[in-house]
Amino acid sequence: MKVPRWLSLTLAGTALIAGIVYWKSLPPASITVASWGDAYGRAQTMALFHPYTDKSGVDVAVKTYGGGIKEIADQVKTGQIEWDVVDLELEDAAAACREGLLERLEGIELPPGIDGKKAFVDFVPGALGPCWVGSVVYSQVVAFDRQKFPDGAPRRLADFFDLARFPGPRGLRDSGPKINLELALIADGVPPWRVYGTLATQNGANRAFAKLDTIKPAIVWWSKTSEPPDLLTQGKAAMTTTLNARVFSITTEPRIGTIWDGQLYQLDVFGLPKGTANKRRALDFIRFATGSQPLAEEARLLPYGPARRSSLKQVGRNPDTNEEMLSHLPTAPKNFANALAIDHNWWALHGEALQARWAEWRAQPPPSH
Repeated sequence: MKVPRWLSLTLAGTALIAGIVYWKSLPPASITVASWGDAYGRAQTMALFHPYTDKSGVDVAVKTYGGGIKEIADQVKTGQIEWDVVDLELEDAAAACREGLLERLEGIELPPGIDGKKAFVDFVPGALGPCWVGSVVYSQVVAFDRQKFPDGAPRRLADFFDLARFPGPRGLRDSGPKINLELALIADGVPPWRVYGTLATQNGANRAFAKLDTIKPAIVWWSKTSEPPDLLTQGKAAMTTTLNARVFSITTEPRIGTIWDGQLYQLDVFGLPKGTANKRRALDFIRFATGSQPLAEEARLLPYGPARRSSLKQVGRNPDTNEEMLSHLPTAPKNFANALAIDHNWWALHGEALQARWAEWRAQPPPSH
């Protein structure tokens, strides 16, 4: 049957109006990202979330995530997936991946670096995994009080263990063998790439504990990450291990210095809870948020190293302090030269025995010399 022209136009107009009404009635496209709060969350909002919305038109709803994998497991096991993307510590991402709680991402196509290098070359070691894509790098470093060493500042990790040349109390994290044993072996001359192979042997573990014995009488134990800056500024320690971001606010003072040699770095990564209905948009967000320029912008705001090497040339001055940020980043070439990625999978296999030995060592009095 032939439809009269006037009716065709009327129907077309009605359909167009209906389409407009329907489009306006649809909620805006959105994804939900679970991440950390405070300054880190604010930096992500400015560097990643708002720019992604401006580019794609997709709103980013942010939920607070407290770490671990329990919340992810609860959502996946009940089928009530509330988060599309999660910002996880690499240790938790690896655990969630092993338990099948995250989507597999081996086939994800990531954009090349801003310098044209392919993604798998551009990202630092450990940043790309079966269920995650790296975002930022933070690390355990040694910070020191220059006033304690008027004859010359310490420069190498080995200096932290040299009480003869650099006397004074040493701050060390009271959190078990992880990190402390790796630092001891690097300070004792083990190249970073051989640390875990060495630590897996009885002789290697003996070597690490023996190195810690050399400073045990001088150790001031700390447990909260907020403590190391206070140990330095209050004169309670001459040197201390610390998270690099914790001393950023005081390293602008000439009094405080940082030893990057032998830094132990960790990553925060993005992963997708298994079964998210928003997988396509979530993947699009990850491609954007782990691009060279967004990561550079985030590093301009906080002293976390971008997981992409090509981002470093784009990092400028912090907008609040006007401080050039590159020298404060773990992944800056000079800082990263002798770095070691903490191997959480290795610790999952070997940690129990070393934890027992650590507890025994920790309870013993310092050796007499």
